[in-house]
Amino acid sequence: MKILTINFLTCAVKACKTSAKSFPLHFQDAELEQREMDYNPTFLQNILPRLDWQAVTTTATELGVTNLPTTKPERNDSSETREEEEAEAEQKVMRDLHRLLLETEVVEGKLVCGNCGHEYKIKEGIANFLLPNHLG
Repeated sequence: MKILTINFLTCAVKACKTSAKSFPLHFQDAELEQREMDYNPTFLQNILPRLDWQAVTTTATELGVTNLPTTKPERNDSSETREEEEAEAEQKVMRDLHRLLLETEVVEGKLVCGNCGHEYKIKEGIANFLLPNHLG
C-alpha cells in the first residue's frame, strides 16, 4: 500500500462518517519497504492540489519522516522564472515527496481510525476494509 493512498481513505464505520477524527487513518506497527520508481514531477505537480497537506505531514511524522515542509509546496508552472537556489530547494522537496508518497509502501501493519479505534489490517501491501456485520 503506497503512502499516497492513505490521503484518500477514511474509516468505513458508519458512525465515523461525520467525524473529522476518522481522517487520516493512522499507521500502526507498519513494516515499510522502499520500491524505487522513476521520478515523475508532472504527476506530483498534478496530485499536489488534491492532497490534504496536514494529513500528509501527520502520516509522515508518524512514520518517522521529518524532512517535509509544514506548508504544502505550491504548484509551479515551468514558465515561471525563479532563482536557481529556490528551484533547487523546491526540487529537493518534490523528490522527498516522491520518495514518501510513491516509493514508500506499507507491506504489513494496521490502519487505525482516530475516532472509533477500528483497525484495518494490512497484509502483503493490501488493506482489508471489510467490516464485521455489527459495524457495517
